[in-house]
Amino acid sequence: MSTFFGLTLAYRSILFSQIHDLVYHGGGGFIHSEIYNMPIWMRKFHIGKINEFNKKQKVEMDKQQGQSNIGDNKLSRPNINPSSTYNISK
Repeated sequence: MSTFFGLTLAYRSILFSQIHDLVYHGGGGFIHSEIYNMPIWMRKFHIGKINEFNKKQKVEMDKQQGQSNIGDNKLSRPNINPSSTYNISK
């Protein structure tokens, strides 16, 4: 099949994957036609920025989970002494 007048199947797959990733993960900042007409270097730049953000977010989540897991093996109760009498007013 001649690809002189169109995109190769491999490139088309890459292009549509990039379009999907930027529309889906771009936080509503992109539309299909905008990305389709965007220069390749700019698409790669935006995808790289999204990947950077996701990696930083994962590191922060891992830190938070690591801090919250400290002492999770023990059940702690509130420091309240129960009263032997009940104050019920009728």
